[in-house]
Amino acid sequence: MTCVIVIIFYICTLLIFYSIITKQHIMRLLATLLLSFFTLALFGQHDHRNCGAMEHLAEQLQKDPGMLQRMEAIERHTEQYQRGDQVQFRAVITIPVVFHIVHNGDAIGSGENVSDAVVMAQLEQLNQDYRKLNSDAGLVPSIFQGVHADTEIQFCLAQRKPDGTATTGINRIQTTSASWTRTQIESNLKPSSIWDRNQYLNVWSVVFGGGDASLLGYAQFPGGTASTDGVVVLHSSMGSVASPNPGGGSYARGRTLTHEVGHWLNLRHIWGDATCGNDQVADTPVHNTSNGGCPTYPHYSTCTGTPIEMTMNYMDYTYDACMYMFTAGQKTRMQAVLAAGGSRASLASSLGCTPPSGGGTCATPSGLNATNITASSATLNWGAVSGASSYNVRARQVGTTTWSTGTATGTSVNFTGLTASTQYEFQVQAVCGSTTGSYSGSANFTTLSSGGGGGCTETFEPNNSRSGSLPLTAVNTNLSSQISTSTDQDWYRFANTSATRNIRVDLTTLPADYDVQLYQNNTLRGTSQNDGTTSEVITWNTTTVASNWYVRVYGYNGAFSNTQCYTLRISLSSSSFRTDGSTDGEVTEIEIPVEVINSGFSMFPNPALDQLTLDVNLEADRTVKVSVGDITGKTHILRSFDLFKGNSRATLDVSHLPAGTYFVRVENGEVIGTQKLVIMRP
Repeated sequence: MTCVIVIIFYICTLLIFYSIITKQHIMRLLATLLLSFFTLALFGQHDHRNCGAMEHLAEQLQKDPGMLQRMEAIERHTEQYQRGDQVQFRAVITIPVVFHIVHNGDAIGSGENVSDAVVMAQLEQLNQDYRKLNSDAGLVPSIFQGVHADTEIQFCLAQRKPDGTATTGINRIQTTSASWTRTQIESNLKPSSIWDRNQYLNVWSVVFGGGDASLLGYAQFPGGTASTDGVVVLHSSMGSVASPNPGGGSYARGRTLTHEVGHWLNLRHIWGDATCGNDQVADTPVHNTSNGGCPTYPHYSTCTGTPIEMTMNYMDYTYDACMYMFTAGQKTRMQAVLAAGGSRASLASSLGCTPPSGGGTCATPSGLNATNITASSATLNWGAVSGASSYNVRARQVGTTTWSTGTATGTSVNFTGLTASTQYEFQVQAVCGSTTGSYSGSANFTTLSSGGGGGCTETFEPNNSRSGSLPLTAVNTNLSSQISTSTDQDWYRFANTSATRNIRVDLTTLPADYDVQLYQNNTLRGTSQNDGTTSEVITWNTTTVASNWYVRVYGYNGAFSNTQCYTLRISLSSSSFRTDGSTDGEVTEIEIPVEVINSGFSMFPNPALDQLTLDVNLEADRTVKVSVGDITGKTHILRSFDLFKGNSRATLDVSHLPAGTYFVRVENGEVIGTQKLVIMRP
């Protein structure tokens, strides 16, 4: 196969040089080669996930010469977005989804006519995987935790059809076909049933047949034909980690759709579909090829540098139970197609998740959470639905099949008679007069141990405001507490002294996306809000001695955990804190004004390879200057960004920097922040 590729590439190169064939001929020839290559590559993968996305792409390129140019334009936009030419915000994008359930007459809940509950479980798994809320996220090895990302993309069942009428987001299509090939799907099924691809993610659940019988799914990449855009998955792959599809198997936990939606949002396979290939993402290791089954960690690549392969990435080919992460770089690629100017930008403003006005429908409850958790009970809560007269609530132990049901007229209910140290899930359905809505996705919680321990309690409540902050009489010690609800926040007050004036705040063992801020009275001095990490840190080297220093701990975008603690440590020192945590004297490698170290921004990944992302906290719209210098003081990068009030994001291309230690300096017109950056090279 390698010889064939080399020979055809050499012939194409000669023909291009002598202008014997046109660009369209070249593209068609290469597309034919790609199709042959992926067909051979898929053949014989007995225990591998069989994704047809790349084979489908090769066929599309062969049939549609214009697609290559469209994909090239999408890549140029993605590169600009990655370089930071556009401001990147921490805004969660919600994509409306319509599930087309294709069947040939089976009753709902049997065969390929999967039940509403399976669809809801699949949607919930999709949301958990893309928001880093999946129950197995804690399995990510420490070496990859620094790049493990919440993509800030989520999904809802469509509430209105393209014509504006109400829908449940589940479109059942009865046909006379027992199974479908990709050719039949592309030429007939999709064009006859697709909803506007600019407003919805279309998902078709089918039985694959013919030469495609071994497929688990496939997706259309951005840039493809409008009448066929979306994702197709095998009906028996639908489900979730908490409640696997009754069909069972290694690919029945909902991760096929997670994988294919990644392609739909412009992600490649993690091995780049070639030996030691390039997936266009800087923070994923180079892979030899795809991995199947459940590889034992660490699984080393034999590519240059023998990196540890990220076999648990959703874009590998492992079992559903053995994939559980996206990276910050993958997040950036996906966000790029949803950003202004991106090929899927219209989805961010779609009304698909909004029920039509005028009644006739009943929305799905959201904001589910559990509070007041004990060893035997919990309070289940959810957000109100407009027009709802009551709510149906069902709950069960995770992994079981029988629901306990009840009703409520308000937005909470007590759930009692539970078993200690056990994980439960619950769902809520709104009742609007004679109309009943869909059940929500599941929210999970774990009861405390029977002895009252094993959980985390709000040790220092109430401390939800600056005026109600907890005064700390001792520093340089660990405190444990909890962000127990989506609106909870914790405030602490402390004093420094002339002998120990320099401050470091460490927030660790984070169960969710928590952030931390340092104030001097009402003035914000520092913010740490890294995405996709389990720790945050602020260092503030100062000459100011005061008794009104405050630390605020809070969950980003409502993140919380009512079963797990965070750890807070406020350290004071006579010596300046370095950004690596040491205190062995002043930082003198480059000139850094005292009182402005590490103020108002965070960055990742660190160490970095090709791209560095900066999160900058601003109290007003400003032009921010960013420079990267080495330890001699020489500036290697100097750029300006027009950023907006709040938390703004920008990216820097650092691929040209040699391996070594650098300092990233951010000036926003009021304060200056500096942090140490390490550049690594294979």
